[in-house]
Amino acid sequence: METVPAALTAHPATPSPALTAKDFTTDQEVRWCPGCGDYSILAQVQKVFPTLGIPKENFVIISGIGCSSRFPYYMNTFGMHSIHGRATAIASGLKMTRPELSVWIVTGDGDSLSIGGNHTIHLLRRNVDVNVLLFNNQIYGLTKGQYSPTSELNKVTKSTPFGSLDHPFNPAAVALGADATFVARSMDRDPKHLQQMLLRSHGHKGASFLEIYQNCNIFNDAAFEIFTEKGTKAAYTLMLEQGQPLLYGAEKNLGIRLDGYKPEMVDLSEGKYSVDDLWVHDEQDFYKAQILTRFFDDASQPVHFPRPFGVFYATERPAYDELMALQLEETLAAKGPGDLDKLLQGKETWSID
Repeated sequence: METVPAALTAHPATPSPALTAKDFTTDQEVRWCPGCGDYSILAQVQKVFPTLGIPKENFVIISGIGCSSRFPYYMNTFGMHSIHGRATAIASGLKMTRPELSVWIVTGDGDSLSIGGNHTIHLLRRNVDVNVLLFNNQIYGLTKGQYSPTSELNKVTKSTPFGSLDHPFNPAAVALGADATFVARSMDRDPKHLQQMLLRSHGHKGASFLEIYQNCNIFNDAAFEIFTEKGTKAAYTLMLEQGQPLLYGAEKNLGIRLDGYKPEMVDLSEGKYSVDDLWVHDEQDFYKAQILTRFFDDASQPVHFPRPFGVFYATERPAYDELMALQLEETLAAKGPGDLDKLLQGKETWSID
C-alpha cells in the first residue's frame, strides 16, 4: 500500500488568497480625460474579474488603437496594446494556441467598425471564444473629434464641418448580421447593469459582443444623456430581462407589443392593453432580436422607440478554437505527425525540360 510522503502531509497546500479589485489595478497613471466614461468601465471590469474564479495570470486583454485601447496599461493582467483594428486577429490567434486563457478584446467604435470592421465580423462569424467590449462614444476621441462609423447623420465635427452624410452603423445589428452568438448592450453610467453584462459575456461559450455606451465629455458630451439621466432614463430605456414582458417608464405603465412582427408602443394605463398582451423577451429568438436592435433613432421615422439594454441574443454554437483543436487531434490520430516540407511542396509539381 502506498503512503503519502511526509513532506506533503506536513505542509498541506494553502488555498490561493481571494482576489480583489486592487489585484487588477496597476501603478500606471490613468490618462483619460477627467470625467471620461472609460473610468467607470475600468472600475466595473476590475470589480468583476476577481469574481470569475480564474487565476489572475490567465487573464489577457488585447486592445487596438484609440482612447479605450489604453485599457491594458491599467489592468494588472497580461495584455497587449496592439494594432489599429487588428486586436481581434491577435486575440483569435492567442485563444487558439492558448485555449485555457480568458481573452478580452477592448476596442472602440472607430477601431472595430472602421479600419477593423472586416476583422470584427469574421471573428464573430467564426465564434472564437473571446469577449469583445466595444466602447461606443460615437466619435473619434484619441484623434480629437472626427466623426466615427457610429456618429449620427448630420453630425458636425472637425472632419465634417457641414454635417456628416454617412449613415451610421448600428453595432448590435452589425453583430447579429455577422451571426454572433451573444449580443448585448450596456452603458458606462449604470455600474450594476454593466457588471451583470460583463458576467454574462464571460459565461458565454463562444464570441461575446458587448456594446457599451461610453460618454466622451470632451468631443461628444451628453451623446447618451437621455438614457443615463434620472429624469429621462425610465422613459427612454428598455431594460431587457429574459422571460419578462417589455415594460418601461417610471411607473412601468409603458410597454411594447407585437402586431405580427411589427412592434408597437402602448400605454397600459389607457386600459386597452394589459401586461399579458406585451412582447415577452426571449434571448434565443434570433428574429425578434433583430427587431430589438432596430429600436434605434432614425430621423426618417415619426416614432422613436425606447433604446434596449441587456442581452439581445444568446445561442450555442461550437467555438472555432475548440473545433480547430478537435480537427488537429483527429488528424494526428489518423495520419500521425505531418511533414512540413511535403505540405509546402503540395501535390502539383512541374518538371521543365
